[in-house]
Amino acid sequence: MESGKRGIDGSSPQSVTKAFKAADLEIEMVQVSAKKPDPNQLVFGTLFSDHMLMIQWTIARGWERPQIKPLQNLSLHPAVSALHYSVELFEGLKAYRGVDNKIRLFRPMLNMQRMLRSANRVCLPSFDPDELLECIRKLVEIDREWVPYSNAASLYIRPVLIGTEPSLGLKITTKALLYVILSPVGPYFSTGSFNAVSLWADPKYVRAWKGGTGDCKVGGNYGTSLFAQSEALAAGCQQVLWLYGEEHNITEAGTMNLFLYWINENGEEELVTPPLDGVILPGVVRQSILDLTRKWNQFKVEERSITMKELLIATKQNRVKEMFGSGTACILCPISRVLYQGENLHIPTMENGPKLATQLFENLADIQ
Repeated sequence: MESGKRGIDGSSPQSVTKAFKAADLEIEMVQVSAKKPDPNQLVFGTLFSDHMLMIQWTIARGWERPQIKPLQNLSLHPAVSALHYSVELFEGLKAYRGVDNKIRLFRPMLNMQRMLRSANRVCLPSFDPDELLECIRKLVEIDREWVPYSNAASLYIRPVLIGTEPSLGLKITTKALLYVILSPVGPYFSTGSFNAVSLWADPKYVRAWKGGTGDCKVGGNYGTSLFAQSEALAAGCQQVLWLYGEEHNITEAGTMNLFLYWINENGEEELVTPPLDGVILPGVVRQSILDLTRKWNQFKVEERSITMKELLIATKQNRVKEMFGSGTACILCPISRVLYQGENLHIPTMENGPKLATQLFENLADIQ
């Protein structure tokens, strides 16, 4: 039986013909480094470091030598598949400056492995995660002065892989570009770091569905969420609580994975998060929270579905302790309110400390 991974024209996915190696890096340095920003004045994702990583791929030659160059605009044909059919993906990870002045990346191999899974899903070329990570380490080393001297800021690393074949035909691309840019960042939300946000839950919009690409980091999952986000803002909420299915299963909050800390129906103290069922993005911080809390063994930790009906009943019975989102950009974000079917559900996260959220945030910060 032939593979189902074909374009409309019947083309098959192309395997890599030559891997790139970090040892082959070609480096071109800027002549004058740009002025570094004040870490206390950073707006998320608006400033960029001096250099970028670029690696070209074609079906005929495979991967070219990786290059670190001065940050520059891309020159693309107006018909490239990334622009027309979203043949693209991205990742997000961070580099931190420790109190010992050493630069550390937080669990970067998990990002590399997820990026490879996303590439396979959208039929972009495969690559060696170890070699890409080594190239990124070199890029960060070159731009190490862009890693903020601050425990409230970091260097955001954005790897991107796009299809660059100039063709209006919907097919598997024969040309691609992998690039990585760096951005010094402060808090993701304008409300600041570790301030509670409100969520708007309406089942008429769906972020992802089973059999789709919700478990991959592709741009199509994000750009199409802006319309729902605008309605959330109009309703007086800051983010969308994404629901799925007839039972209104809770999935994600904005671009974050979601956790609920409560007393469950059996009277057990429990931390629960939606399962990785193809709808949920397997977040690195999500996995880290699960790893930490299971190691602590202080309460039950579960990955299972949560419905809005369960949350509604639990809030009325005062069984909810804390609710928070997690992600690379924000690390951890408390939730204080959910607007659902015209009713405001009060989430007492901040009134409860937030004890667990603070403990997790501090542990993750210490590790990073």
